[in-house]
Amino acid sequence: MNDLEVRQLRYFVAVAEELHFGRAAARLGMAQPPLSRAIRDIERQLGVALFERTTRQVKLTAAGEVLLRDARTALEAVSAAAHRARQAGSASPRLRVALKADIDGGLLPHILDAYGADEASLPPELVLGGFGEQPQALRDGLADVGLVLCPFDSRGLDSEPLLTEPVLVALAAADPLAARTRLCLDDLAGRELPDGSPAGDGRPGGHSSHPGAPRPASNLSEIFSLVETGTIVFFAPASVARRYPRPGISFRPVSDLPDATLAVAWPQDARSPAVAAFVRAACAVAAAQTDPLPPGFPSGRPAGHARSE
Repeated sequence: MNDLEVRQLRYFVAVAEELHFGRAAARLGMAQPPLSRAIRDIERQLGVALFERTTRQVKLTAAGEVLLRDARTALEAVSAAAHRARQAGSASPRLRVALKADIDGGLLPHILDAYGADEASLPPELVLGGFGEQPQALRDGLADVGLVLCPFDSRGLDSEPLLTEPVLVALAAADPLAARTRLCLDDLAGRELPDGSPAGDGRPGGHSSHPGAPRPASNLSEIFSLVETGTIVFFAPASVARRYPRPGISFRPVSDLPDATLAVAWPQDARSPAVAAFVRAACAVAAAQTDPLPPGFPSGRPAGHARSE
């Protein structure tokens, strides 16, 4: 049996994720008949059925489920290898740091200063992305190290926790709940997060994944503008409340909302001295974290430290 080609894996993954040959063909920029023939060729080559096809739907078989999992990993590895080769071959390679803007626990400037003192090389390149996109950027070779919020998809990655801090809810200052000093998730029943999901569920509420969902607010400025109007509420690490006070917004602790832990993450196979230097700098800065929040706000603390009430 011949090995599958990268092109074949891309065809298969598109159909497996869309579960619709027409949508998969459009996604790949090709006509549907040659895509259908390509999938049949893959099944003949493997000697197994990958899809159950009826006039109403397309479903993955057990063999298809296994191939989808491994094909995604293989395509990630191929893409990462290309990106890392280009990076290594550039005239002046720079360390690439993946992060979501403003979600750094206030540590990033101090980490960059400490890294600059440790590494006599070019300043790092910041690779900005949306909520939860940083782990995939590391796997895809688009970044060398990242600052991520836990929990996250850690496949193929190592990490070290840096800072744990409370998560607060941002409410319109005119919201009746803003008159209270502490809330619980039940108090937020009926309120919506930026992606339209219910705040009472207690999940972050970044991007909605269902087809046809409206584009969620993409940055803090948009989110805070909607919060001020009372349209939504927003869960934010306490450091965000410290750095972005707004008169039209009240931040309140939520007693049954889990704390947020910021971690530094990197690919498991990384052997770069620059990555090691950045991780050392991040851990040292987090261990020395003493920057308190203004009165009334619970402060962050190095990850692993007991919380004082």
